[in-house]
Amino acid sequence: MTKYILSEVKTAADRRQFLDVVDRIYAACDEYIRPWDHDIEGVFDPSKNRLFDGGEAIRWVLLDDKGEAVGRIAAFYNRKNAFDTAEQPTGGCGFFECIDSNEAAAVLFDAARDWLSSRGMEAMDGPVNFGSRDTWWGLLVDGFYPPIYGMNYNHPYYKHLFEDYGFRNYFDQYSFRRDMIGDDLNEAVFNKAGRLEQNPDYEFRSLRKRDLATAGESFRTIYNKAWAGFNGVSPMTEEQAREMMRSLKPIIDPRLIVFAYHKGEPIGFFVNVPDINGAIRHLHGKFGLWAKLRFLYHLKIKRSCRTVMGLVFGVLPEYQGKGIESGMIGHFKKVADSIRGSYDALELVWVGDFNPLMIRMVESYVVAKRYKTHTTYRYLFDRDKPFSRCPRVSRSRKAVLEERQNG
Repeated sequence: MTKYILSEVKTAADRRQFLDVVDRIYAACDEYIRPWDHDIEGVFDPSKNRLFDGGEAIRWVLLDDKGEAVGRIAAFYNRKNAFDTAEQPTGGCGFFECIDSNEAAAVLFDAARDWLSSRGMEAMDGPVNFGSRDTWWGLLVDGFYPPIYGMNYNHPYYKHLFEDYGFRNYFDQYSFRRDMIGDDLNEAVFNKAGRLEQNPDYEFRSLRKRDLATAGESFRTIYNKAWAGFNGVSPMTEEQAREMMRSLKPIIDPRLIVFAYHKGEPIGFFVNVPDINGAIRHLHGKFGLWAKLRFLYHLKIKRSCRTVMGLVFGVLPEYQGKGIESGMIGHFKKVADSIRGSYDALELVWVGDFNPLMIRMVESYVVAKRYKTHTTYRYLFDRDKPFSRCPRVSRSRKAVLEERQNG
């Protein structure tokens, strides 16, 4: 039996060790792309992460009997989010990395469980992010291809580390992929899009540079009406919308961001951006001056970012079912044809198995194939308590409208 030492991350040297664990874990793995160090550190910076308002986070590095780092984990909770679930107050663990050892993994999981339990939590989800679901969320269990920016990649053996400890599948989230160029879109898409294009009240267009200043607020308005209120989705604030646009501005290709309008008012969006992991893979996590120059070289000159990442799709509830989705997909198809050769593939990320309507739209309308599966696991501290999976999205368009009309 190996003796493992758990060391809490407190100093700058500890933080460096936490970040560099991945160099050992993935030394012989060509598919792995090391994330930017500053992206990871930003999650644990109270000045940058609003979840520290009412929450805490802690990190550990696991050392073997020779003093070598062989694993890491973080645990965290935000009190408001923890009590959003009706089942039990639930925290999270994430940024998990470990050698292929149940013994080593158990030391890490035990530390996260005990820390969360001491703070009133009764369960933990993992591996998840101390932040929004769109980054660092879920364990890769199928489709071990190079990761899209912000998506977890891990060795296949991680699945048994989680499940052998007692974690159970809370929900799966799928990534779908298709070639950028192709004539295989559902015929219904073209028919519905064509009808709407004949109606002067509707317009579908890519983001224009002069609209960048107002795009964040248009996005926020649609997002909050279309998504907020569903399981695990919080309303977006003006500050968050501005920060989103600020962070995306250096990398966006405006042609890939499609808005739908009715009588000049935004009613839907289909947001896609180049996957910058094609450039990040060359930087070894660094983001200093030299790394920034290399990043720009691969992004702008060498054009190493050949995949388009589908971030989010949304339509105001009162316009759903009217073909708006088809109109935006149809416009995106025209864009893809017009920039033939700029990108190779479209990867649509983070479609939960609890949202069968979205899965059907992606498979039937976009004609994208399931490419990767990430699993969000849940571990109940009371091992005798019945386990239940995440409920399916079941709010109908009619119910959403009635709820809004009733205030």
